[in-house]
Amino acid sequence: MTSPRTPRVVLASASPRRRELLALVGIQHDVLPPNIDESYLPGETVREHPERLAREKASALHEPDAVTIGSDTIVVVDGDVLGKPSDRQHAAEMLRRLQGRSHTVMTGVAVRWRGQVVSGLEEVGVTFRSLTDAEIERYIDTGEPMDKAGAYGIQGFGATIVDRVDGDYFAVMGLPLNHLVRLLRLVGLSYEFGAVTVSE
Repeated sequence: MTSPRTPRVVLASASPRRRELLALVGIQHDVLPPNIDESYLPGETVREHPERLAREKASALHEPDAVTIGSDTIVVVDGDVLGKPSDRQHAAEMLRRLQGRSHTVMTGVAVRWRGQVVSGLEEVGVTFRSLTDAEIERYIDTGEPMDKAGAYGIQGFGATIVDRVDGDYFAVMGLPLNHLVRLLRLVGLSYEFGAVTVSE
């Protein structure tokens, strides 16, 4: 239930992980995934891309009385962006490339409220333990890699292949919660441990 002091919150994403994270901290929200082109712009860098998409997602919905949250996550290794695998072989190629070494997860997050849009980028280092080809195949058998950037999910079976996380764990899941709270403050909102409210 919303009021002038507790505005409606809309998550501009179809990601079940982002829904789970907002629910984890008690923020009731509606889910309205926008339909936007996620292609790279000419000359756009890998750091610029997820933050721009987060801003576009948050801005694409015409919900004037709602707080809109957008987010986008990419996995980067050796300067290359690893998206969602197209098939089982592609997932195996990604996992073989990531195993036994570190890569970077970049998550852009944006908040729109009363016509104002603020955003930021969270960069996190993730290190995989060494994996055998048989382990990679068994992990793919779970089905978990197939709808995730980089072909893994840190919050599921993938937790057993991640050796270290240097930064915000929740950003790797897809929504940096601490960064989100800081952005809410910038547009005149507060997080009160279970609700987003208008600052007094």
